Amino acid sequence: MALNDGLLKLLNKTYEPSAMINSVYKGNDLAFKTNEEGLPILLFIGKLDNKGQVKGERYTRRLAKDEQGKIIKDHWELKGKAS
Repeated sequence: MALNDGLLKLLNKTYEPSAMINSVYKGNDLAFKTNEEGLPILLFIGKLDNKGQVKGERYTRRLAKDEQGKIIKDHWELKGKAS
């Protein structure tokens, strides 16, 4: 599944710092880990199995900031299957 604008809007929000958040988007189960600032940095998207883990695809986020803390690079990269 490609990360469309609606999903990216959900992932650009700030959540609880250093937490694993579970959600649903358009029939797909999501689980994402946040960094110490509360920004999602690791995403699992697919379907929950009976153990509560998402089976599907895994994405990682690359964030780069300048000296003032402004984000200058924000990119999600598909890393492969999540099993």
